[in-house]
Amino acid sequence: MNAVRNESDVQARAVGAIETLYGKGISDLKLRSLFSLPNEQKREEWDAQTTFMLNNLQYVVDLTIREQDGIITNARLIDVMKPL
Repeated sequence: MNAVRNESDVQARAVGAIETLYGKGISDLKLRSLFSLPNEQKREEWDAQTTFMLNNLQYVVDLTIREQDGIITNARLIDVMKPL
């Protein structure tokens, strides 16, 4: 896999991971927040919080993505809610 160096790389990797986990029926996938881990000066991983719609429900999923090779090291469901 290729290195993940910027927000557009993270977005592309997040779309692939979410589609793998939840299927192709997702819509409105967005990066809610993006942080580098452990910090900006010594970045090893990206922490990307994503939101998307599936079956009229909004999901919030947190992904940890290694910068050097783009491997998803952690995926965690934060919340599922019915949008207002």
